[in-house]
Amino acid sequence: MDGFGIRDALDIAIAALLLFYLYRIMKESGTINIFFGVLAFIVVWVFASQILEMKLIGTILDKFMSIGLLVLVILFQDQIKRFLVELGDHKRWRFLKKLFHHSHGEHEDSARKYVLPIVYACMSMSKSKTGALIVIQQGLSLESYEKSGDIIDARINSRLIENIFFKNSPLHDGAMIIAGDQIKAAGCILPVSHDRNVPRALGLRHRSALGISQATDAFAIVVSEETGGISVAYRGVLTTRLSSAELEQRLSQVMHQDK
Repeated sequence: MDGFGIRDALDIAIAALLLFYLYRIMKESGTINIFFGVLAFIVVWVFASQILEMKLIGTILDKFMSIGLLVLVILFQDQIKRFLVELGDHKRWRFLKKLFHHSHGEHEDSARKYVLPIVYACMSMSKSKTGALIVIQQGLSLESYEKSGDIIDARINSRLIENIFFKNSPLHDGAMIIAGDQIKAAGCILPVSHDRNVPRALGLRHRSALGISQATDAFAIVVSEETGGISVAYRGVLTTRLSSAELEQRLSQVMHQDK
């Protein structure tokens, strides 16, 4: 029997890394209990069929495994897409982009042009207690969500953002989706988070912002209609009561990461 070598260590490290990413995404999406359930089922399957060599139980569990994997792919297709996007866009690979893109300063100036109009619009809507939900696309396309609303395809403009969320506007109840330097759509329907840790005082806009951040890698901004407070949701984490400076900082970081 061969001893434990570098190949075995690499095999364990890759498996552990994949499990860690899967655990983190499932936790952020509020489906961590399913992750532990599937993990427990796999442990029982390996123990019964491989270690104890129980033929009947092993055969039954084999059938469940073959069908269960297909069911899991169907149920968690959004999480799987997000997992693949994160794997391909992780910070560890960003040094490769820098080898081919040398205009980092131009990217920062360009990103700042789009950050400020969004921040100004949110500040204005916060003062007037105008409810708003703005979603900013990152690596994962939001085209399927854009189709649920009205396509706009206009350059980012603070006045336009405020007019769309004006209380008498037909699009004010839905979400606005921004991709790059364009307001792609408004009045869009987003997935709603069922996370029990969300305070009951927070409404549908906050749950939708958290939901889209759990299903995708998008950055969502919420302006509360009741309090005027500004909140953001990113990677399954909802942060409330942000100042305009904090919003600008968070938004700048996200948009710079995308460059």
